[in-house]
Amino acid sequence: MHCGEKDERRQHADNSFGLRIDGLKESLQIIIRGILEMEVVVDRGKDGDIDSWKEVQLIYNSALKQISTKLEILNDEFQHVHRYNPIEHIKWRIKTPESIVKKLKKHGYESTIDNMVSHVNDIAGIRVICSFASDIYQIAEMISNQSDIRVISVKDYIVNPKASGYKSYHMLVTVPVYLSDRIADTKVEIQIRTVAMDFWASLEHKIHYKFEGNAPEHIKEQLVECAQMVSALDARMMSLNEEIQHIEQENEE
Repeated sequence: MHCGEKDERRQHADNSFGLRIDGLKESLQIIIRGILEMEVVVDRGKDGDIDSWKEVQLIYNSALKQISTKLEILNDEFQHVHRYNPIEHIKWRIKTPESIVKKLKKHGYESTIDNMVSHVNDIAGIRVICSFASDIYQIAEMISNQSDIRVISVKDYIVNPKASGYKSYHMLVTVPVYLSDRIADTKVEIQIRTVAMDFWASLEHKIHYKFEGNAPEHIKEQLVECAQMVSALDARMMSLNEEIQHIEQENEE
């Protein structure tokens, strides 16, 4: 057998082995995901309100749809009255079973439906992206003024940024979900931030998971510097927008 043929067979064998390893990894990941999902025990809450993960998804999805619709209506009204849309776009998601189980374990709780609903506040999360920092507080006020939304807590990371440089405005609210046999007051975490803040937070999130929360110091330092640049950009863009609005008002007069 020629050396070329041997090398070719060896390469083929290596490739086949690599494919088998990749396939095994994928299978293991599927199994692990399945185990984690099964770990969320089907356990009726104290009042027997929620008894399955599917029902949890239904209720939280319904809560997100309600708040998303409210925000879209408020944005349309703002455009009608002020000829301006404060909301650029809206994102929302339901936390994965893996993330919920991980969070429950971190705080020492068993993986039950009752504990999920009681102790995990961000199962349903909605992110509102706006153009300018001044929009954030207008949107927060519009949400608070909705008669059927109850604000549980607020975390203002714009006035008090995290050490990493993270900025955003967080609201934990409840909204009633009207089912056929009952009303379920459902918690939703709302994050409001500018486009620039969202861009920074997206990069910071990727870095956090890439290094499993232990990024090198020089990267952390650069992130803080970037956060300062984002703040300066937001302030300058808001100032420019205010100047444009002032000129428009003068022209109308």
